[in-house]
Amino acid sequence: MCGICGELRLDGAQANQEVIARMLPKLARRGPDFEGGWQAGSLALGHRRLAIIDLSERANQPMPDDALGLVLVFNGAIYNYRELRADLQKEGYRFFTDGDSEVILKAYHKWGERCPEYLHGMFAFAIWDRKRQRLFLARDRLGIKPLYFSHNADTFRFASNPQALLAAGGVDTSIDAVALHHQLTLHAVVPAPRTILNGVRKLEPGSSMTLHPDGRVDKRRYWQLSARRPATPLTEAEWTRAIHDALQQAVRKRLDVADVPVGVLLSGGLDSSLLVALLAEAGAKDLRTFSIGFEDQPEEKGSEFEYSDQVVARYRTRHKKYLIPNSEVLPRLPEAVQFMAEPMVGQDAVAFYLLAERVSREVKVVQSGQGADEVFAGYFWFSMMEKDINGSELDRFARYYFDRSHEEFLESVTPAYRGEDYTSQTVAALLAEPGADTFIDRVLRMDVTTLIVDDPVKRVDNMTMAWGLEARVPFLDHHLVELAAQMPPELKLGSGGKHVLKQIARGLVPDAVIDRPKGYFPMPALKYVRGEFLDFMRDIVNSRACRNRGIFARPYVDKLLAAPDQHFTKLQGSKLWHMALLELWLQTHVDGLES
Repeated sequence: MCGICGELRLDGAQANQEVIARMLPKLARRGPDFEGGWQAGSLALGHRRLAIIDLSERANQPMPDDALGLVLVFNGAIYNYRELRADLQKEGYRFFTDGDSEVILKAYHKWGERCPEYLHGMFAFAIWDRKRQRLFLARDRLGIKPLYFSHNADTFRFASNPQALLAAGGVDTSIDAVALHHQLTLHAVVPAPRTILNGVRKLEPGSSMTLHPDGRVDKRRYWQLSARRPATPLTEAEWTRAIHDALQQAVRKRLDVADVPVGVLLSGGLDSSLLVALLAEAGAKDLRTFSIGFEDQPEEKGSEFEYSDQVVARYRTRHKKYLIPNSEVLPRLPEAVQFMAEPMVGQDAVAFYLLAERVSREVKVVQSGQGADEVFAGYFWFSMMEKDINGSELDRFARYYFDRSHEEFLESVTPAYRGEDYTSQTVAALLAEPGADTFIDRVLRMDVTTLIVDDPVKRVDNMTMAWGLEARVPFLDHHLVELAAQMPPELKLGSGGKHVLKQIARGLVPDAVIDRPKGYFPMPALKYVRGEFLDFMRDIVNSRACRNRGIFARPYVDKLLAAPDQHFTKLQGSKLWHMALLELWLQTHVDGLES
């Protein structure tokens, strides 16, 4: 797990190593173990390394292979690299390292732009082909690893986060009006390739792109998720056994492919508890688990220790739990925003940031339960959408997911940003894509391939990598996701959601954890906004910078400030926090940049 960056000059000029030098500090926390650079002609590359596989200096990057005429920068983990290495050795390839990075170099030489199809894992990488003077970039199927870029007539730059691109300079930081509509309507999800800034784009999950010497850019989507029933129907028992086996393999791979200890982020929910149980079932010894909690609010508890403690007691893990007072949350919140690649409103972003800080002192790799709710229909709104048969599929989705109607969006922003209902257009197009049997199949496919990428998955990556901690997500193993997508929706929606996982967990996880109401990573102070948290948000949205930026309509801001506890989204988020977080992110990352 690392941070990558690069510059390709498209105007015939030499690549500027000073640009890489400006970018690398913004990636330093992602890779605290080594910094490297490489430059030749029109291309310069930079890399910050977090050493997880092959800890030797031989595996440092940028990684050139002079015999093949290739140079690599890579962020991620390839779980089938040993098998690929053995296959490539049989083809005559010789290896000079023992890790997964070099396997990508050989795979590209062997299969060209099809090489991502052979990789099983999470990845974002760039390969410079010195002979053809081509730059090839690719991102994993589920978008677990980020890959941002800026592109103009003279220059193409890429990085693991927008902060590095902004540090390089010359980025158009004006607000993308379409992305703003997504930001305020789609729970802060801005689907690729857009970001909130017009000058920053991101490569779509399951896609690659090639930049040619003449300036041409080819994009290729190498993976698509099918949500159709298999030709031979399976019984519920057969589905349960198949999902169990696929999940156990995913957990085991993410344990075995590391040369350092691996822990588990144990929230007290079904998903992370099941990971602990499956690791124990796979024979893992000396399991290390970590939990975090916050202060209670009158409306909501701030921790789930009562459930995580039961899992710890059953499996006798080496456990650490951290209780964070509100007095620590608020001062650290702006710090967490510094490491957000994009504005993220999920209240658990700060929770993950504070948890990762402590866990990183103990281990360098953790497994986390992200993705289970989206893959296996764990959230309450999926069943509500299924039961609601009124209107179009877009109507059924929007009623339970959109943070604001288009009419409220128009009320919330100034005239400069009042355009079409871009979010409805985007969601309707995603739901209309072929290859899914039912409405819920289409919703879950969209969630897994688009919405989750720029909400919980991005959040976990950013907040853990801010502390040099690699988070692995077994529930987003693409083999498991492909299998689950074929499963009948009722085996997901049943039992209040995640029926098949609950069947697998029965007997492995305490019944109290399985049968409890659906929980969330709680941080009530960012949901029920009052006291110093309200003062903090009021200062942001009333600041001179916010007024001068001119995004938000003042009457709407005043309405939220007058009664913040009365304005929640359908997913129970604070609308005031959504606006304050966007403005705080822009003040943190954009304001003060040199033009």
